[in-house]
Order: sequence, then C-alpha cells, then structure tokens
Amino acid sequence: MNFMAIGTHPDDVEIGMGGTLIAMREEGYELIVVDLTDGEPTPYGSKEIRAKETKEASQILGIKKRINLGLKNRYLEDNITSRKLLAEQIRKYKPEIIFAPYWIDAHPDHIAASYLCDAARFYGKLTKTDMKGEPFYTPRIYYYCVSHLRLNSAPSFIFNITGEMEQKLASLQCYHSQFGSNIKEHPGISWVIRANSYWGGLIKKDYGEAFTSKECIGVKRIGDLL
Repeated sequence: MNFMAIGTHPDDVEIGMGGTLIAMREEGYELIVVDLTDGEPTPYGSKEIRAKETKEASQILGIKKRINLGLKNRYLEDNITSRKLLAEQIRKYKPEIIFAPYWIDAHPDHIAASYLCDAARFYGKLTKTDMKGEPFYTPRIYYYCVSHLRLNSAPSFIFNITGEMEQKLASLQCYHSQFGSNIKEHPGISWVIRANSYWGGLIKKDYGEAFTSKECIGVKRIGDLL
C-alpha cells in the first residue's frame, strides 16, 4: 500500500506529519513524498543547501522516494499545468491515501498547495487526456497542519507520535538554513513542540499530529476507534 505526502516546501511534511511518516515506515508501508517547490529563496538557504538538507531529513524519516516538482516558490498556483504535473505522480504511484497541507493558513503557498492537491486528486482519474499514466483516483485525502495556522481547528483524528517525536525533531534539525543550529530556540520549532504537545494532550498522550478530513471517515472494526 502506497501513501503520498505532499508538501509545499521541503521541511513542510517534516513539520506537519514527520512523526506519522516515521510510524508508517516502521509498520512497513511505502512512503512517497512530493515537494511542490524547492522552498528557495530564503535568507540563509540556497537550492543546493536545501537539497542536501532534504536528503538528510529523508534518511532520518526513512523516505526512499522523494520527488520535487520544481514549481516556483512564492508564486505557487492551482493551475492546469500544476494540476497535471501532480496528477501524473498520483497516476504513477497510485497512493491509497494522500496527505496534503491544511487549507486555512496565513501562507499563500500553503493555501494554493491544498487546493492544488484536491484538484490533482480529481485529475488523476481523467480519461482521454495527454497526462501520463493510467487513470487512478486516490480513495482518501487527509490534511495536516504546517505552520502559520490561523484557525484552531477541530481535527478529524490525532496520530499519537509520542515514540516518534525525538526522530521528528532530528529530521527538522537537518534544516540548518531554516531553523539554525539549535532548533529548540527557533520560534517555528517552539510552535511545533507546543502544537504537538497540545494535540497529544487531547488524546491523553505526550505528543500528537492532527489531521482533518473533508469527507466522512469509515471504520469496519470497533477497535479502529480506540
């Protein structure tokens, strides 16, 4: 079973659902990460630095397949060209679940990415098209919280990452150009720790990652609710 996590910038999936990715990898699932942009320019980064940091973080998370679509940072749009590029990856890897950025955010790129993921999911099933690959419609899409969140939302479910939190922070430590040498002193990482602690507390665990669904979530076993 394939899962696809889509990030607007390198480090977004680490921030929003790094612990969940580690847990899924440990369960033996195949993880595919698609970064829509290279995240540059930033004050202390470059394309080469960011690529090296991303490779190191992916090794910690256990991600063997990570793709960068090369869309333009700061100018990301949900347009036809971008939809097709992302849909081709969906058609190629046929993920059972897509994880996308939450759609309410102060960062315009994160907002655009969320709607782009929705559209590309739909485009994945199109026939009579010039897109590569066979039609495929991903059954489920869930949205994770990155930074710049403006709404204290009620998650659809919270994934317990208490055992994965240390590795998650280690993956973020790889992004020196974004968070400096001591990540716990960076305000963005402080937000991650506080948010993960808050969400974990809601399920009586130390740390958690929140996910939201626009669609109803079905269960087959009562144990799935525990």
